[in-house]
Amino acid sequence: MKLNFKQLLAVLALISFGGSMSASELVINTDTSDPAPKKAFEDLIEGFKAENPGIEVTWNLFDHEGYKTSIRNFLTADAPDVANWYAGNRMLPYVNAGLFEPVEDLWESEGLNESLKSALPSMTIDGHIWGVPYTYYQWGVYYRKDIFEDLGIAVPTNWDEFKQAGATLIDKGITPITIGTKYLWTAAGVFDYINLRTNGYDFHMALTRGEIPWTDERVRATMANWQELVDAGFFIENHAAYAWQEALAPMVNGEAAMYVMGNFSVALFREAGLTDDQLGFFQFPTITAGIPVAEEAPTDTVHIPANAKNKENARKFLAYIARADVQTQINATLGQLPINSGSEVADDKFLTAGFEMLSNADGGIAQFFDRDAPAEMAEAGMQGFQEFMVKPERLDDILDRLEKVRQRVYQ
Repeated sequence: MKLNFKQLLAVLALISFGGSMSASELVINTDTSDPAPKKAFEDLIEGFKAENPGIEVTWNLFDHEGYKTSIRNFLTADAPDVANWYAGNRMLPYVNAGLFEPVEDLWESEGLNESLKSALPSMTIDGHIWGVPYTYYQWGVYYRKDIFEDLGIAVPTNWDEFKQAGATLIDKGITPITIGTKYLWTAAGVFDYINLRTNGYDFHMALTRGEIPWTDERVRATMANWQELVDAGFFIENHAAYAWQEALAPMVNGEAAMYVMGNFSVALFREAGLTDDQLGFFQFPTITAGIPVAEEAPTDTVHIPANAKNKENARKFLAYIARADVQTQINATLGQLPINSGSEVADDKFLTAGFEMLSNADGGIAQFFDRDAPAEMAEAGMQGFQEFMVKPERLDDILDRLEKVRQRVYQ
C-alpha cells in the first residue's frame, strides 16, 4: 500500500514521538566540582555510559556552596535521578522529609551488606538503607615512629597503654600530642574518638541527634577521660592560637610525638620533610572494654531522590558505583579509600592501613562532629571542646550551656 504525503508525515511523527517516549534517561546532580572529584565523576559517568549505551545521562555539576543551598529545593521540586551527599546524620533531614528513596533491596540483590558492611550503620536510619557510599578517608593517630622506637614505646592499643606512652614522652621532654584548635574542628575529632571509645557508636550518634542531654553522666565519663589527658599535659601549650597546619611543626621537629588527625595530613607531613620511616599511624586505642570499635571516616554517598523520574536507571547507577572495580578506579583518582572490601587500594602505606582498619570497623563509621550534628549544635559543641581543653574547670558550665543549645536546636 502506498502512503500519501499526509499519511507519511503522520507515520514519521508517530515514530518520532514513540522514540522520544522510549528514550532511557538518567539525571545526576553532584557538587564534585574540585579537580580530583570532578575527574573521578567524569570517568565514572563515562564508564557507566559505556556499559549502558541505551541510557542518556545528564550530569548537573554544582559548586559546594550552591549545592548546599539548593539541594532541598531540587529534591522537592525538580528532583534528579541521583544526587550525591553524605552519610550518617547529614542525610537524616532528607530522610525525615521523605526526600530520599530507601534502597535496601539493592543492597540485598547486589550483596552490598557484606562488601559495604563497614558503612552499613551510617547508611541505615529507621531500619532502612538510604543510599550507597563510595569513598571515605580515615582518622586516627599519626605519630613519630622513630621517636617511639628510640624510647622503646610500643604502639598503644588500650587507654592505659596510651596514657603510659604519654607519660614516657613527657619524662623525656616531649609533648605527647600536638593540636591546633584555632578553627575548633580539630578538638571535635578528639571528642569524637574519646566518646566513641567510652560509650560506643549508638550513643555517639544519639547524642549528635539531640536525643541525649549533654549533662548525662555518660557524657561526663567521656569528658573525665579527656580531662585525664589535659591534666597530665598531653597537649601542646597555646593550641588555641594555632591552625591545624601550624600544629604540624611541633611533630615535625620532634617537640611532640602524636596528632589525632585525618589522612589528608600525610601529604603535608611529607612536604615538611618527614619520611615514611619516621611517620606512622595507629588506631585510636580502646577505652571501655567490650564496646564494638567504631571509627571516624567522613563518607561520601549517592542517593535516589524519592521524586526521581527514572528510578530503575538510578538503581543501575548505584549498583555500578558500589562495585569493587569501580570504587578502585574512583578512589585512585580521589586519593582516598574505597568502601567496597573487594576493592584495591593505591600503593600507599597509610591508605593501606586505613583501608584495613575501616573495613573491620564493625562498630560503625561516624562522620565527624560537624557533619553528624546540626550546624548550630556543632558550632556550640566545638567552642565548648576548645574551652574545655584550655579551662577544664569550666566543665559544668560548658555542659549546661550545650544542653541549653540542644533543647533549642532539636525542639
